[in-house]
Amino acid sequence: MVNLEWYRTFKEVYENGTLTKASIALYSSQPGVSVHLNALEAYVGKKLFERTSRKMIPTEDGKFLYEYIIESLNKLEIAEQHFKRTTQETNPSINIGMCSEMFQLIIEPEIPKLDFDLVARFGAHTDLIKDLNSCILDLVITPRKQNEKKSPVEYVPFSKERIILIAGNKTDTTEIKKQIEANNLNALEAELLKNSWYSSSNEMEHFRRFWFENFNKKPSFKPNYILPNITSIIRCLSNENGLALVPDFLCQKEILNKEINVVWERKVKTENTLYFASRTDLKYKKELEVLRIIFTAKMK
Repeated sequence: MVNLEWYRTFKEVYENGTLTKASIALYSSQPGVSVHLNALEAYVGKKLFERTSRKMIPTEDGKFLYEYIIESLNKLEIAEQHFKRTTQETNPSINIGMCSEMFQLIIEPEIPKLDFDLVARFGAHTDLIKDLNSCILDLVITPRKQNEKKSPVEYVPFSKERIILIAGNKTDTTEIKKQIEANNLNALEAELLKNSWYSSSNEMEHFRRFWFENFNKKPSFKPNYILPNITSIIRCLSNENGLALVPDFLCQKEILNKEINVVWERKVKTENTLYFASRTDLKYKKELEVLRIIFTAKMK
């Protein structure tokens, strides 16, 4: 008989595209994911993925199997979440979703003080909101408000994240600041392009938006280094050379320690409103309010 975990592993590999990302989603090891996937392929007697150096590409048999099982797996995951809640009445559990950087900065230091269970999930905002609508998550911190008719999700604004231009403290910004003072945007853009740039795959939207709002055009280049997340960018820039666009609240400590510098207050402020997205039928409203207070206090 087939092991249900083989199907779960297959689903995550299919949706994430690599064994590494699938292992992170499953809280498993990459070798463990490979074992499950190989076992499933041996069981069904078909090759489910073409393995390349960069990505797992589903075969036609893989695509067919995914379409056949995905609805049932999703229903099973929702049922599993509900079952967990009904068996943990004595100790409430809150399932939250947000970017990993925000979790590490805001929530992680407070976890030992919480008197309820917490399950955290990271991922793209659209995927997290989908899980919120499906009752898998209770709270999502998101900069995107989705206006869906008859949705059980309410969005409450609580803060703003400001996108700032930063530089490692070894970066010579003399000419950049000279052109900023002269308000010479063409010359400023030329000076900015002379530097090495950092970004992350999930922050490219900020990068393009910042450029358009301040230079009235799309950027004509791509960053030299595209890293997994913003904290990696800040670590790479600290006491080094280079430029990056990041949310201000993620680098306050490094700015105070003068490891990085704020280069430009900018002609136009690039800001995102942050929302608490939660379902109106949430049972544990007291525990949710505790999390809201933590976020509101730390992001003033």
